[in-house]
Amino acid sequence: MKDLVFATHNAHKLEELRAILKDFNILGLHDINCHEDIVEDGETLKDNAIIKANYVTNNYHIDCFADDTGLEVETLNGAPGVFSARYAGDGHDSEANMQKLLHELEGKDNRKAQFRTAICLIMDGQEYLFEGIVKGEIIKEKRG
Repeated sequence: MKDLVFATHNAHKLEELRAILKDFNILGLHDINCHEDIVEDGETLKDNAIIKANYVTNNYHIDCFADDTGLEVETLNGAPGVFSARYAGDGHDSEANMQKLLHELEGKDNRKAQFRTAICLIMDGQEYLFEGIVKGEIIKEKRG
């Protein structure tokens, strides 16, 4: 079975992917002793996925894929987008991010939004890019 690193420390994501990708031995960053916080300073979600996948491939010499996901709100011109995780500040505080978003949407009728995910896979020396979108809308109160 071929080893493939998913550039994440998120145990739940790893568990989900292991259930889906049964033809691969899915490893997380912890499994390869990568404890660094890989800096995601790209201008787009695709840039950040590429940065993470290249970091692992170049430093650990193993095939890897990485993702970056952002929430894009139509009436906010696509914001928060690539800044979704740190929308309310650098602390990656999801509660603060949700509160800021709900505040900025107060009084706005257009609440159309989408989650965009970019994935970079580096396998056998080749780079592949994928993107997926799930459309929806932002409700008026926080749930979940």
